Amino acid sequence: MEPTQFLKDLAERLTNALPASVQNIKKDCEKNMHSVLTSAFNKLDLVTREEFDAQAKVLARSRKKIESLEEKVHELERTIQELSGR
Repeated sequence: MEPTQFLKDLAERLTNALPASVQNIKKDCEKNMHSVLTSAFNKLDLVTREEFDAQAKVLARSRKKIESLEEKVHELERTIQELSGR
């Protein structure tokens, strides 16, 4: 879900929870709540699910590469020990 749509839906649900006597100012409240919520979420420095998933993939590839390099280092250390032990 797009962040803007999520905020619109949340603002609408909040205004729908208002008493019936206040419903006539619903649109004004909805617009103001959307603005306040958008501002609050922007200050939280959040990332989208897509950005999070992309970074998780990068991290997984990096971990795999590090594990591969660690194994190569261990192999080289064993080779050095074998050669120095002769």
